[in-house]
Amino acid sequence: MSVSSTVLPPPEGVREGNENLVRLTPDAGTKVAALIAREQQGNYLRIAITGGGCNGLSYKLKFTPEPRKGDILVRTAGVPVVVDPKTALYLKGTQLDYSSKMVAGGFKFSNPNAKASCSCGESFSV
Repeated sequence: MSVSSTVLPPPEGVREGNENLVRLTPDAGTKVAALIAREQQGNYLRIAITGGGCNGLSYKLKFTPEPRKGDILVRTAGVPVVVDPKTALYLKGTQLDYSSKMVAGGFKFSNPNAKASCSCGESFSV
C-alpha cells in the first residue's frame, strides 16, 4: 500500500536520500502507510533521534505534513520518510521492521551504528 502513487520531486531545500540511510521492510511500510491514512497528521514519517532513554539516545517516530528545510527525504517501502541531518549521522544503514506479534511486537530498529541497546529496543548508545 503506497501513500502516494505519483513521485514528486523533493520540496525546495530538501535533499533526496536513499535506502542506504534508512530502509523500511515491506511489513513496516504497510503498517506506516495504514497509520498515515488513519491518523491524518501528515503524509511523511519523520524519524528522529533524541537524547534520553536508558541507553542515552532514543528513536522518535511521528507523522508530519511536510519536510523541513535541510531534511533528507528517503522513499522506502512506498513511504516517504524524512530525517534531519543530525539524526542521519546516527541512522545510516538502519532498517525499520514491524511485527504484529502480541509479545515483542511493534516497530523494531536494527541500527548497525549502535554499540549497545536496551532490552526494549527503543534506546541505544554509540
